[in-house]
Amino acid sequence: MAHGQEHHGHGAHHGPKTLPASLAAPEVVGAWRTRALLVAAVAAIASLLFLFSGGADHVLRGYLLGWILTFSVAGGGLCLLMLQYVSGGKWGLLLRRPLEAMSRTLPLVAVLVIPILVWGGRLYQWAKYTTVEATEEALHSKLITEAQAHSLNFKRPMLSPTSVAVQMVVVFGILILFATLLNKWSLQRDADPEKGSQGSYDRWRIKFENLSGIGVLIYVILLTVVAIDLVMALDVTWYSSVWGLLFLVGQGYIVLALAVHTVIRLSSYEPMATILRKTEQYDLGKFMLGFVMLNIYLSFAQFLIIWSGNQPEEIPWYLNRINGGWWVICTCDFIFHWVIPFCALLSRDLKRSKSKMLALTGWMIFARAFDLFWLIEPNFPDAARNLHLSGNFSILAYITVPVAVFALWVAYYLTTLMSRPIVVENDPHTEEILEPEHAH
Repeated sequence: MAHGQEHHGHGAHHGPKTLPASLAAPEVVGAWRTRALLVAAVAAIASLLFLFSGGADHVLRGYLLGWILTFSVAGGGLCLLMLQYVSGGKWGLLLRRPLEAMSRTLPLVAVLVIPILVWGGRLYQWAKYTTVEATEEALHSKLITEAQAHSLNFKRPMLSPTSVAVQMVVVFGILILFATLLNKWSLQRDADPEKGSQGSYDRWRIKFENLSGIGVLIYVILLTVVAIDLVMALDVTWYSSVWGLLFLVGQGYIVLALAVHTVIRLSSYEPMATILRKTEQYDLGKFMLGFVMLNIYLSFAQFLIIWSGNQPEEIPWYLNRINGGWWVICTCDFIFHWVIPFCALLSRDLKRSKSKMLALTGWMIFARAFDLFWLIEPNFPDAARNLHLSGNFSILAYITVPVAVFALWVAYYLTTLMSRPIVVENDPHTEEILEPEHAH
């Protein structure tokens, strides 16, 4: 990814570096896990206060946001891992172990979806009105509109409690199978008796490519199903033909932020300190910029097409998110989620600075959560087109509950990260990345 003209300065040339004797994760990762568990516990206790003070609806909505975040990094980590196997490149050597660790958290994410399915009636009309008779009764009682009743009946084969539960079982069954195979093969490759030879490289490359190529396509389909069932269907009358792709790019956005954040933090300790050069860190920053730009493009394209079409069944979705107090949230979302990362990642110096990249990647994780709040909350009648904060403090559950869920996931992610060496040995780029640094 990096090119010679992007290097400057004159580094000292002392010959290739060597990998440390131990490639295990540093002990400090255990301390990070303990902090994550403490954060999860404190946030969970605060969330219980909202739950028992009449804020059950906002607690469940906040839980949905937190779950979408965890699915984004777990499933997105698996997708980016497969994309790396298909595309190749040195960035895979640096990010492979964090991406593998993310993918191994999928069983936890599968368990965490259960509360959403059990109490889905508080979130989704398709889970509340499960039959044609119930839908007609709700229509006559003016609990739903005629358009909502028509959509519920038309979409019932896909959107019903049983159907969605089956879809989730299929989705996580397939994703966990892919993650299991890729993680198993990764360890087998490093233990290959012929490791370091071109024959070993080629054999494993072909094996990973064959699974990952079709795996990326399957993942896009499964992600689209999840995004439709659990987010788009919050408003049963609305649809977007690029919804799945928007979530796919959003996952790349947050996965890269978390993976780069992890690698830079680990680079203060061995063995990551040996292999993370400024060249590769700079390249990862450019990769992140690409996802930020693609995120901006797709989101604006969706807005422009729907707004110019001005269809009565489509335009209310945006009206609910730009009227009243939501205009402030919309403006902040644009600045937080796109403007700040885009402008920051244009800077070469920032992409080469560890401290600045740590701050930016942490900010991008927060910005993605903020964007999900803007996507989720206006779907509900008590929030659409009018965001009330005064006297409605239970909406703060959108802070405490996602923090609790995500911190719990981070603790498990760090546990899986510690379970195997954090540097890949049998990779053709290992020798190259150990060469002396030429960038400053």
